[in-house]
Amino acid sequence: MRHRKKGRQLGRQTKHRWALFRSLVTSLLEHERIETTEAKAKEIRGFTDRMITLGKQGTLPARRQALAFIRSKDVVSKLFSDVAVRFKDRPGGYTRMVKTRRRIGDAAKLVAIELVTRPDTASAKKQISTASAPASPAAG
Repeated sequence: MRHRKKGRQLGRQTKHRWALFRSLVTSLLEHERIETTEAKAKEIRGFTDRMITLGKQGTLPARRQALAFIRSKDVVSKLFSDVAVRFKDRPGGYTRMVKTRRRIGDAAKLVAIELVTRPDTASAKKQISTASAPASPAAG
């Protein structure tokens, strides 16, 4: 029985599951948006939030803890210099899940998990709003 056991096994052994979580969190922090299954996305939310909280602390021990989990030094430096600065005033809830589609092969529910504030979305919204603004008719 699985009473009082938290977390999903995802059909993997423990080491394989941890490697999956580490690589998904690294990819999410690197690209700031990834598409994966709903169950995997729900599992990595907590890990991603913890890594961003470590980035907000900004201390050397926090950086070492992040390096122990995240697979790339470049991603850790991006986390501490860029991502943590964007979330400095937010107390939590750094990720968003958007349901996208069903996978053709096995009909698995796919979601896009992304960071709530992304620099490319803000600039894209500005471009859309300025492009869709009605032009004033020429006086003639």
